[in-house]
Amino acid sequence: MWLKPEEILLKNAFKLWVTEKDNEYFVLQRRRGYGEGGGGLTGLLVGTLDTVLDSTSKVAPYRILHHTPDSQVYWSIACGVTKEEIIQHWDWLQQNIMRTLSVFDSSEDVTSFVQGKIRGLIAEEGKTCLVQEDDPEKFREAHLRFEKWFELPPEEKLVTYYSCSYWKGKVPCQGWLYLSTNFLCFYSYLLGAEVKLVISWDELWRLEKTSNVILTESIHVLAHGEDHYFSMLLHLNETFVIMEQLADYSIKRLFDKESFQREPALSDPLQITKRGLEANAKSEQFRTFFRLPKEENLLEVHESFLWVPFSHFNTLGKICLSENYLCFASQDGSQCHVIIPMREVKSNKKSLTVCVRGKRALRFSEVRDYQRLANTIRSRCGISASPQHSASSEVMCCDCFICAILLLFKRHPVVCRLKEKMKEQSWNIHFSEYGRGTSMFFTRKTRDLIVRGVPEALRGELWMLFSGAVNDMATHPGYYTELVEQSLGTSTLATDEIERDLHRSLPEHPAFQSDTGISALRRVLTAYAYRNPKIGYCQAMNILTSVLLLYAKEEEAFWLLVAVCERMLPDYFNRRIIGALVDQAVFEDLIRENLPQLVEHMTDLSFFSSVSLSWFLTLFISVLPIESAVNVVDCFFYDGIKAILQLGLAVLDYNMEALISCHDDAEAVTILNKFFDSVTNKDSPLPPTVQQASVGNNDKASHISVDISELIREAYEKYGNIRSEEVESSRKRNKLYVIQTLEDTTKQNVVSKLRVTSTGACSDTVLHKLYILYLFRQHFLSCYWTMNSPALLHHDPSLAYLEQYQLGFQQFSMLFSLLEPWAFCSIKSTLSLWVFRLIDENQDGLINFKEFCCALDTLYTGSFTNKLKFLFKLHLPPAVAHVTSLLLRMEEVGRRLLEPSSPPESKKPANTTAGEESSTEESSTTPESSDTSSSHNSQDLSETEWSFSFEQVLASLLNEPAIVSFFERPVDIQMKLGQAKVAQLKSKTNK
Repeated sequence: MWLKPEEILLKNAFKLWVTEKDNEYFVLQRRRGYGEGGGGLTGLLVGTLDTVLDSTSKVAPYRILHHTPDSQVYWSIACGVTKEEIIQHWDWLQQNIMRTLSVFDSSEDVTSFVQGKIRGLIAEEGKTCLVQEDDPEKFREAHLRFEKWFELPPEEKLVTYYSCSYWKGKVPCQGWLYLSTNFLCFYSYLLGAEVKLVISWDELWRLEKTSNVILTESIHVLAHGEDHYFSMLLHLNETFVIMEQLADYSIKRLFDKESFQREPALSDPLQITKRGLEANAKSEQFRTFFRLPKEENLLEVHESFLWVPFSHFNTLGKICLSENYLCFASQDGSQCHVIIPMREVKSNKKSLTVCVRGKRALRFSEVRDYQRLANTIRSRCGISASPQHSASSEVMCCDCFICAILLLFKRHPVVCRLKEKMKEQSWNIHFSEYGRGTSMFFTRKTRDLIVRGVPEALRGELWMLFSGAVNDMATHPGYYTELVEQSLGTSTLATDEIERDLHRSLPEHPAFQSDTGISALRRVLTAYAYRNPKIGYCQAMNILTSVLLLYAKEEEAFWLLVAVCERMLPDYFNRRIIGALVDQAVFEDLIRENLPQLVEHMTDLSFFSSVSLSWFLTLFISVLPIESAVNVVDCFFYDGIKAILQLGLAVLDYNMEALISCHDDAEAVTILNKFFDSVTNKDSPLPPTVQQASVGNNDKASHISVDISELIREAYEKYGNIRSEEVESSRKRNKLYVIQTLEDTTKQNVVSKLRVTSTGACSDTVLHKLYILYLFRQHFLSCYWTMNSPALLHHDPSLAYLEQYQLGFQQFSMLFSLLEPWAFCSIKSTLSLWVFRLIDENQDGLINFKEFCCALDTLYTGSFTNKLKFLFKLHLPPAVAHVTSLLLRMEEVGRRLLEPSSPPESKKPANTTAGEESSTEESSTTPESSDTSSSHNSQDLSETEWSFSFEQVLASLLNEPAIVSFFERPVDIQMKLGQAKVAQLKSKTNK
């Protein structure tokens, strides 16, 4: 590898290098401790220095230096891992450089020419790299070490590397941590003790920052049931964030394909870089905080002051600019932020004052490089504006759909109580001070009003605003109408499930006791299932959508459902409800931190996970009366999942004494159910019939009624210090554990199902190891380095897990060659192909785990007869059968030709008549007739199919003791599995 010329003052510092070749201008050297005679104390010391120190000298055991006769300064220009590699560079210098150097008069000119040539070579190599690193030279050196030490396939992409210590017990090993697309690797070499660690990201169960008595702060990794700790003086937080992103990306890509979305920066595993990961993380935080569509990416960040009219002072914060939005968030603790869609920007003055259509202007000041920012904003003014989007109305609805259903089902005019009027007045004052619509300021006062409750008349508008659905709807005019038309009359599994659950959605509410509400619910759910077939329809979506339709127009309810399913509650609505399970794990962590008394009494917190599942899936709608549940939904749309977690803690805290005194889980469930039934909403203007129906026949006398507004206020007062950033971090930490637990449960189920069909030798232990070898190794290896592998493209999550994870022929051939009982066979590829074709029952070019296990079970544990029958089936292709038939025909034809065509004349019977004699003479004197007869016989034989039956083959081979003993010889499958595990990662994967 060519290196950027670097000056070296001492030729053989500390005698660490040995000269192999030299001439007037170049020296080829070998590192002591490598090559011939590389052992001994010198080798140990050099190896230790090469691991601990971060210098060019430790990159490779060979290097080439440039020097001139009259100078004591040397320049490193190339290095190599092998002698063959460095010799190629040496030969190139001899053929292309040495002749030219003789024409220069001065040493300075020689050195300048050599350095220019080397830099040119490096530049040419750099053209093939799509993404430049911050320090390409050091990164190339690190990549060389990474390939040399870990011997992973060349397709593996190194993302970044750090100097760190790996703790084995209480003893640290100083070395280097390498983070690649699919692996976490560590290498250390200290005084002859080599430590090498390779862990794939999909094997991680835990990834978290911890601290203890010895280490103030470290990174804890749990994989294969073993704990690993890494510490470093610098960049620990940066390292942890990169590790977290790589693990999350790998888990999504390999396990959770239903929700995996290809991010532009992560679309190709071979092109993932540290810079790309950092940009993707910032964009994700940006979208989450401001509730923006997933297509938005953070482009620029500028520190600035914003004039806040309601406070009459400038607040310090940051301007965040994306393709279609300009956002501002304060940094002075005022919790003020504002979102400005570019489609609403009317003009941008030179003083960086942004005028919003139909609203007041926003004035920014003290912006560094404000001229460039002003030009960027000016160039994007008015883009993506919707023709249906007006200043007076933030959201529009197609006339063919209904308005908020609640307005259609008033048994009598709603008598707004005094508190309802006061809330409306408070919100109107808030709008006059902070603005209304997409460019409204979000402040602490906004949250205070949310906690007190949203007026019925404003609920739909504010839900759209807080969730960001208003932006989705404004930028996609007519989209919902098109979806409804396209999905009309479609019949799928999702539509069947929707029809089944339509009448189960808020059946007590009059809105869903008529065709009007049911039809609207059907259209919204069917349109979303058509939009997002990965999710389709899941239970609890009908309950949530019913509540959305009560307060929002039909098209608005659709976009609210999009915001909830795709942004605010990620991975909730799929077959495995991974998102809900992750948030339950987060909830358990919060219980341990905030409710220690409850934890002491109930050490097993899994009870709260099972009882709280409906809380998260339906946002408390399924457990609270509807008039109280909508207040929870108000808080959810403003604060996200944080509001649900806070309320859950408040519910447990309110019932603390009763839960501590209960004796079993059933009693605890009863206590919580009675509590939820006692929750009321004194300010609700809903018709009395709805409130009574929601309570049902439950006895409320046993519990004192609790007002929902007071419960929410208490939740914010006690647990409002929970930060959204901490919740997101806990989500990422627990997601690894949740998915690995699900996969472990899946493995248990798969093994138990296969145990029924397997014979003696394939025990549970063997099936467990085989499952790991097949799925976690070979299947994932086929997906590591490409997004277009057949296993990924044909993955169908609706199938049983025995049939989901599949291998193509290349991956099957590699794994089968490691596990086949006749490893010394010289025709491995041919045998693999025949076996693959035989067990590929549906002929789709892929085999699943069940088919693979059945084949191995026969080959390892089957009797001689079953093994022979399996091999007999392998040889049933037409070509083999045709050859067998031809051989038999040739034998039969030869036998018949050797038989005499007529009896000898001397043996002619005496009683032959004259006519017969004449016929015989004629026959004997006409050779053509004999030939014709033979040809007819041969033609008849050619029309007959000949073959060996299995019984004939079995009978023949049973007479061969050597063959029988060969096939009946037991093979240790445990040993085979162990050998395959070692050899698997070293094998180069064919794409």
